[in-house]
Amino acid sequence: MPAWLFALLVAAFVLYTDDYVIAGVLPEIARDLAVSEAHAGQLVTVFSLTVALVAPIAGVALARISRRRLLTAAFVVFVVANVLAAAATSFGFLLVLRVVAATAAAASTPAVFAHAAERAPETHVGRYVAVVALGVTGSIAAGVPIGTWIGGHHGWRMTFASMAVAGVVALAFLLVTLPREPERTGVVPSIPEQLRVLASAPVSLGLLANCVLMTGSMMMLTYTVPYLHAVSEADVDQRALAFSLSGLTGIVCIWAGGKAADRWGADRALVAGIGAFTGIMVIMGAFWFVRPVPFAVLAAVGAIWGGMAFWNSPAIQARLHQLAGPVAAQALALNTSGTYLGVSLGGAVGGLTLSGPGAGVLPVVAAVLGLSSLILLSLAIGASKKSRSVAGR
Repeated sequence: MPAWLFALLVAAFVLYTDDYVIAGVLPEIARDLAVSEAHAGQLVTVFSLTVALVAPIAGVALARISRRRLLTAAFVVFVVANVLAAAATSFGFLLVLRVVAATAAAASTPAVFAHAAERAPETHVGRYVAVVALGVTGSIAAGVPIGTWIGGHHGWRMTFASMAVAGVVALAFLLVTLPREPERTGVVPSIPEQLRVLASAPVSLGLLANCVLMTGSMMMLTYTVPYLHAVSEADVDQRALAFSLSGLTGIVCIWAGGKAADRWGADRALVAGIGAFTGIMVIMGAFWFVRPVPFAVLAAVGAIWGGMAFWNSPAIQARLHQLAGPVAAQALALNTSGTYLGVSLGGAVGGLTLSGPGAGVLPVVAAVLGLSSLILLSLAIGASKKSRSVAGR
């Protein structure tokens, strides 16, 4: 595989680590800047909401800019924002800088995946996207723990400084490996045409299916600890092991999902992945009635769930790339927006469920969301087949 593909992997690793790592140093930030941890947690919220809002706008507005130029500008902004964050002396200023960093991520993250899909051989789109997506799982498995360790031992400012250094490394790798290309003039459709494609049923229903799936998946991930405690009374070490196993199976399944998308087609790979997720949630919901459940059983089922959650990512993006054609980057930007929106909704829905019916109902709600996602995907596939049928007449 080409060197530029691994540069895109590194770029994704850095961008997603910067998003997730803040959660690991919130206590240090809150203490140093004299705010509550709940107040400091808004750094995570504002980042996610900014990406969700800015990504689709940037996808359309920046469609004519070459990938190399776009990524260069975005990473320069990213590095500057993290350098200034390392020196921030007020929470308000730090909050503004997180918005700036999120804007850079919103502009560059879809471009990273779009570039991989556009330059992949026709039979390897899923695998090329999966390589880049390994940066996402890698950020959870390695980037966040390393950033948290740095913040815990050397202060939260060093975490931001380290992210700035990582941004410089990623930018250098991109500049060395990404081929130079002209500005995207003649190949980009007009804005009305872009919006027409993005609003079409095969694309828009698929985007909605992913958002609903992410809501259920991230709800369970966010509230895994209360669920584990409720059904098995798992201790701290066992909880950490459960997360590690999910991360490891995620790394394996994100590659397997990319290969499945290439071999079976993105639609079949997604149906298999969402169906498996929904079935696992039903099993985890049934555990409530036979608790306490042995931790080994929970860990095994949870590992499969974690793997299938990541399985879907390359298939979703390969499907959008195939359907949207020259508007693929904009469709991927909307997908990024929907993903972050799903993260936010998952936290809200899970919080209401936890404070209401309780932890045992969390997987039941996730199963309903998984089934809803499967129905939406089926409608999107049906609309896609109908469009092809009409076009073939």
